[in-house]
Amino acid sequence: MRRAGKGLLSLALMDARNHSLRWLSAWEEVLDDPELTVPLHPEVNPPLWTLGQIGWFQEHWISRNLQRHRGPRADPASPRLASIEPLADAWFDTSLVPHDAHWLLDLPGPQATREYLFDTLETTLELLEHAGEDDDALYFFRLALFHEDAQSEVFAGLAQTLGLDSGMVRLPGSAAAREPLLFPATAWHLGAEPGGFAFDNERPMHLQAIPGFEIDTQPVTWAQYCEFVEDGGYDEAAWWSTEGWAWVQREGRRCPRHVDQMRQGVLLRRFGRLTRVPLAQAVMHVNWYEADAWCRWAGRRLPSELEWEHAAHAGASRGFRWGQAWEWTASSFRPYPGFQPGPVPGAPASAWAAHKVLRGASFATRDRLRHPKLRNPQPPQRDDLFSGFRSCAV
Repeated sequence: MRRAGKGLLSLALMDARNHSLRWLSAWEEVLDDPELTVPLHPEVNPPLWTLGQIGWFQEHWISRNLQRHRGPRADPASPRLASIEPLADAWFDTSLVPHDAHWLLDLPGPQATREYLFDTLETTLELLEHAGEDDDALYFFRLALFHEDAQSEVFAGLAQTLGLDSGMVRLPGSAAAREPLLFPATAWHLGAEPGGFAFDNERPMHLQAIPGFEIDTQPVTWAQYCEFVEDGGYDEAAWWSTEGWAWVQREGRRCPRHVDQMRQGVLLRRFGRLTRVPLAQAVMHVNWYEADAWCRWAGRRLPSELEWEHAAHAGASRGFRWGQAWEWTASSFRPYPGFQPGPVPGAPASAWAAHKVLRGASFATRDRLRHPKLRNPQPPQRDDLFSGFRSCAV
């Protein structure tokens, strides 16, 4: 999809919008409120705000953007055409509306939101039909598609956080255990190759040397993580970084988030239902501190971004599997050498170095968005995501 032409892109945009509308219907069913309100929470947004922002993002960067044909070279500060919704910017422009204010907005209701989503997509498809075929001309159409696909996982995370079964998410599977893979020292082109679409933090591609390393073929499982918990892993400061141990003490955590029991099996609250999780599944809802602590306890370490990306490509035919859970890496989020920011604001400047990078995808990630070059920077304490990890030999 990163190199999709106009025909395939048009179908994908329609599919993404239909999926968003199915989420809207799902929220109407599971939330006992005509305005789909949810409690204020630092990690989530109200469903109607997220749905409206999907339409706003597409409209803002495509139909209202007179420089859309320039792609990543477009000036983000250039004048915009007016929105079809006069209050759209006041509601959905994240540079104008802080997170906590999303609950205070007088947002349009479900039906008005549906109409906004229908209307913005109709205009997008008309403009796509008359767009050029080159990467610059299609850049914002591809970006809007991936932005909308990403919100589907945001909705899945919201359903998990609130304990609601939307019926919209396929559950994760299990993978057969395999021996770790050995990779000899080599050099690898880290980042996205030229051509097609890439997020700005994936470029430019650059060559880096990699010492030889051993890496797990699949993420650490619940069975493996249970051993750490049963061995008192959350009670021993020696396994934790200074920041991680402070987090454990502050949160009073003794197991991963959403877990009710980790002895004689794992009982996990998945979308509000107490579920016995297969021990062969990837451990989930762990933050970077927990992943790092498990590795110290096991005498292993987290892979770097470079190692993970190389293994995902070179190990694909040797049993390297990813996609059950987002995977924490040892790497702090930093720009690649020669980085040039794109027109759409990405992670804030405070995220550089302060965030850690997740790689891969989760069971809730839409297939189009999955890509071995994709970087997902997040604060190390974040554990509401469908996040796990794999390890490397020290």
